[in-house]
Amino acid sequence: MTAYPIAKELQQRLEQRLGTVHARQRLGIENEHQQHVFSRSGKFFHLENWYSLHAVIRQCVRMAGLHGRGQTNTTKIAVRQHRFFLRQLPEAFNGLRILHLSDLHVDMYPPAIHALIERLQEVDYDLCVMTGDYRARTFGDIDHAMEVLASVRSHLRGPVYGVLGNHDSIRMVPAMEDMGISMLLNENMAIEKQGQTIYLAGIDDAHFFRVDNIEKSLASIPDDSIRILLSHTPEVYRQAAHAGCDIFLCGHTHGGQICLPGGMPLTLDSRCPRKLGNGAWQYHRMQGYTSVGAGTSIVNIRLNCMPEITVHTLSNKKPSTAMSSFC
Repeated sequence: MTAYPIAKELQQRLEQRLGTVHARQRLGIENEHQQHVFSRSGKFFHLENWYSLHAVIRQCVRMAGLHGRGQTNTTKIAVRQHRFFLRQLPEAFNGLRILHLSDLHVDMYPPAIHALIERLQEVDYDLCVMTGDYRARTFGDIDHAMEVLASVRSHLRGPVYGVLGNHDSIRMVPAMEDMGISMLLNENMAIEKQGQTIYLAGIDDAHFFRVDNIEKSLASIPDDSIRILLSHTPEVYRQAAHAGCDIFLCGHTHGGQICLPGGMPLTLDSRCPRKLGNGAWQYHRMQGYTSVGAGTSIVNIRLNCMPEITVHTLSNKKPSTAMSSFC
């Protein structure tokens, strides 16, 4: 088996869209990764690609009598409501609702995607952000994942913005933008309303590919503007905080996905403090939120860590009730 080639036309489109250096860097790393996966050389190791381990995890869960429950849990997607307080938020954006989707892994388990689409009909929001990991594998063909993602996109209202994760290929970008997802790859976009502006920025994957560039993503944003940064992983929280980001939205960790009673994760697969592993957190003046994700990775099981989609409400007035809740 060989790595999937990229058509010359697609490479040219990516170079025009991202710049020659970024496109060739990302494509080169992806190509080497796929070659090593197919040759089983042991380099570019991903837990997701260790398929014998997947079988071991499934067998252990079955022996514990938890497989059926864990699989059913993947379809019980919670809608979480969360509020960000920003004193300097322009009045036009007071009450803005941002739907946050992460780690969909759309081609992993069809019943979970059907449940996601049903849940999307129940939520109200003004715009949607997606923080990466759209497919199940970290290599190979993208066509099926893009087909399922297009189905999910058809059920989303309003503007949709996204960044790539460590499972994603740069080859997905043209297809995602063609279906109406504005990808932010070390870029930013002004969100305007009633003559006032806030900024949404996004970085390319900082976990595996390490082609993130926060400085570039924030370039040209006025210092006194509200900056919301999208990242797949929370690992670059320090850099984001010191760069002056106000809000940091991410995923990647799955909250552990398989957790001990009480929600204690066995692993977060992320180089960051455990307190940043799920939900709301703060670092210096920057507020953050790590989604546990709507999908699953490695095995389609969740234990003591239910999947979620999140609606973040921006406010310039202090809330009088608890910051977040489930519905």
